[in-house]
Amino acid sequence: MQIGIEQNTVLRKSKAPVGVQSDWLSISLPRKAYEGDTVTVRCSGENNDNIKKLVYYKNGYQIAAYSGASSYTISNARTSDDGGSYSCKAERKIFWFIQRTEETRSVWLTVHELFPEPTLTFGTSWPMEGSSVTMFCDSRLPSDRSWISLRYNFISDYRTLGWREWSSKFEISAIRKEDSGHYWCEAKALGDKISKRSSKSYISVQRISVSQVSMQTRPPGGQAVEGEKLIFVCSVAEGTGDITFSWYREDTKERLGEKHERSRRAELQIPVVQESHAGCYYCTADNSYGPIQSPAVNIAVRIPALSPLLTISAPGATVFIGEMVELRCEDLRASPPILYRFYHEDIIVGSISASSQGKTSLNFSVAANHSGNFSCEADNGWGPKRSEVVTLNITEAPPKVRLMNGPHRCEGRVEVEQEGHWGTVCDDGWDMKDVAVVCRELGCGAAKHTLVAMLYPPVAEEALPVLIQVALCNGTEVALAECEQVEAFDCGHEEDAGAVCEGG
Repeated sequence: MQIGIEQNTVLRKSKAPVGVQSDWLSISLPRKAYEGDTVTVRCSGENNDNIKKLVYYKNGYQIAAYSGASSYTISNARTSDDGGSYSCKAERKIFWFIQRTEETRSVWLTVHELFPEPTLTFGTSWPMEGSSVTMFCDSRLPSDRSWISLRYNFISDYRTLGWREWSSKFEISAIRKEDSGHYWCEAKALGDKISKRSSKSYISVQRISVSQVSMQTRPPGGQAVEGEKLIFVCSVAEGTGDITFSWYREDTKERLGEKHERSRRAELQIPVVQESHAGCYYCTADNSYGPIQSPAVNIAVRIPALSPLLTISAPGATVFIGEMVELRCEDLRASPPILYRFYHEDIIVGSISASSQGKTSLNFSVAANHSGNFSCEADNGWGPKRSEVVTLNITEAPPKVRLMNGPHRCEGRVEVEQEGHWGTVCDDGWDMKDVAVVCRELGCGAAKHTLVAMLYPPVAEEALPVLIQVALCNGTEVALAECEQVEAFDCGHEEDAGAVCEGG
């Protein structure tokens, strides 16, 4: 594209030419040129057809030669071309056998700067880390070249920041301490034919040290739950730049983890909390001025209720109507308080809140409608957990024998019922076969001992009769009443029989 515009034409002697001309040959240049312009130097005669050879000179040195009339073009004018002296020399034919050399005097080319070297400016040379910094690359085009667009490039010691079309402004939204250094800019025009760079300017980025380090947890308050996740959140009230966050366990000084964040907070997660995670923890934050420690946070690990264990005091889960039964529900690991619920065939029959870890029990007198399945439930805030089912069998007809004054129903003094009245059994001939029948009738398992009733004081009252003198059991009978018996005739309560069964 020809930017320079030839303002002069070849003038004859009668006119005042801009260029210097001989009698026959003249040279012309534009009145004004800028960097990057295409400048045409034109040398011509009164009759260009007579020119056989044309030579152009700059500062006395030949720069181009043509076999006929032709102009010389400077495609990209530079300020180095300013003040250059241009002239031309032509050989012209007068007659077919006569030639003559014509030469012009020198003319001067003036090339103006298209735009001055840009100046880089910004608001402050000491910005705070994390703040925005706006840079301006200032330059100016002459009014007669205002239609030309400038492109701006912003550069630092470390990298090219970016190009801007038409706009001389560039913004760094959040400058870092590491961005401290020299900055400069370039302005380019005419397809980058003209390029000029500003001088360098130094930016020193100021960093704010961390302060007021604190640590929170999720769930809040340091209340972790076994089997679930726990998140430690470390944060600072102030501090800029890359911050190194570290988490520690206070008693062991163990470092749990470390993170580097361009943020004033960071998180560390324990995916599955164990009971062993209970204890005190703290975090530190450091952005190159030394670590600052947070106050310690105590982590209490709450243990959700698991499937509790239900037990029934009745051996073999078989009881008689009217007997007292204890339902015992326990979850030895769950964190208190725990709400225990007792169910009979999925209907709540009782609930007890336990404020300490361990077990609780429900006592009741057995009725005929209590036969069936029992279960219990433990709930300490993370959902109820149900025990396995235990079946309770109710025996309609109670046995006609009982063991009294022992530590449990399967040990003590032997008493029998006859015709609605209770009495004792004499220890005459009392042996393990007889005890085996008593244990079987009571559902107390195998026979263990045949102790005398005197070991289970107090001695039976005199009003309580001795009903059996001798029981002649073979050991296979279901009840003592099935054994052959000798009616009492000579036995006192100091000879009452006793029995110890395996159950109890």
